[in-house]
Amino acid sequence: MKEKQLLLPISSFAGFFAIWQILIYFNVFPEYALPSPATVLGRFKMEFSSFRIFNDIIVSLWRVAIGFSFSAILAIPLGLWIGENKKLKMAFIPFFNFFRFLSPLSWIPFAILWFHIGDKPAIFLIFLSTFFPLIISVISALATIPDIYFRVASEYTFKKKEVLYKITLPAIMPQLITSLRVCFGISWVVIIAAEMVGCQDGLGYGIWDARNGLSLDTAICYMIVIGLLGLVMDRAFVLIAKAKYLKWGYGNRYE
Repeated sequence: MKEKQLLLPISSFAGFFAIWQILIYFNVFPEYALPSPATVLGRFKMEFSSFRIFNDIIVSLWRVAIGFSFSAILAIPLGLWIGENKKLKMAFIPFFNFFRFLSPLSWIPFAILWFHIGDKPAIFLIFLSTFFPLIISVISALATIPDIYFRVASEYTFKKKEVLYKITLPAIMPQLITSLRVCFGISWVVIIAAEMVGCQDGLGYGIWDARNGLSLDTAICYMIVIGLLGLVMDRAFVLIAKAKYLKWGYGNRYE
C-alpha cells in the first residue's frame, strides 16, 4: 500500500516532465519561451552553487511564519469569543466576510505606502490573507457543536476554562486544523505575489527578477522550489495534525 502511495505521485510527475520534453522535442514553443528540462537542470546547479536561492527560501519562509503566526494568534481567540455571542456574530460576520472576499493583493498599494519596501508589507499581506478566513472558520466551527455538550457541561458544573478545554476545543479541532492547513497554503501563495512588488529578495522576487532579465529557466527553477517547499510544508502540517488528533482523541483520521 505504501509503495502504491509513493508510486502514483511519482508517475504523475514523470508524466508531466514527459509532456514537457515532448513539447520541446517538437519545438511547440521556442527555447526562450519554454526552456528544456536540461536547461533548467543546469540553471538549478548554478543557482544552488551561488547560494542565492537558499537565502530567498529562508527569507520567504520567515515572512510566512511571522504573518501566519500573528494571524492565528489573533484570529482563533477572537473567533472563539465572537462565536459564543449571538449579537457579536450578527454584528461582525458580515464585516469579516466583506474583507474575506477582498483579494489580499488589492492591499498591495496600501502595504507599500504604509510599510514601504521590505519585510513589513509582505508580512502584512500574509496576515490579511489568513486572518479573516481563519476567524470565520472558528466561528462556523463553534456553530456546529451540539447544544447537548454544553448542557452536560452545565450539569457537571464545569467552569469556563473547563468548557473551553474539555468541550469546545476538542469539538472544533478537526475543522480548526483543516482551516489552518488551508490558510497556510493561502499564505504560501500570497507571499510569492507580495514579494514580486514589495520586496527585494525572496522567492517571489526571484521570479520577478528572472522575468525582467528574460531568464525563464531561472523562473522555472524558482517555481519548482516553491512547489516542492509547499508540498513538504503541507505534509509536515499533516503529520503535526495527526499527532494533535491523537491527543484530542480523534485517532489517525487526518490525511
